[in-house]
Amino acid sequence: MAESPSQTGAQLVAHQSPGQQAESDLTSLIFEMSQQVQMGMENMLKMVNEIDQNSVGIKEEIEKSKDFAMEKKRVLEEEKEQFQKAAYTILDMLSNSRG
Repeated sequence: MAESPSQTGAQLVAHQSPGQQAESDLTSLIFEMSQQVQMGMENMLKMVNEIDQNSVGIKEEIEKSKDFAMEKKRVLEEEKEQFQKAAYTILDMLSNSRG
């Protein structure tokens, strides 16, 4: 009696030799593992891209903070010079009034 072309997978497995079954199982296992590895790689790529985006934002914030600190330093240096000039002016006035 000829086998029908619409045999189920279980019927096909039943007709496989143990070597063929082992090879089929190994092929399925490798395929599943490759799928999992691919999904893992895709997830890692997403995380790397997210980290890159965050690091760009952090670098921008650092640069802004640096610029702000430099401007603040410049303003403080100007104020220091003004106070020193004022102090020297007062010292000159006091020393001239005694003399």
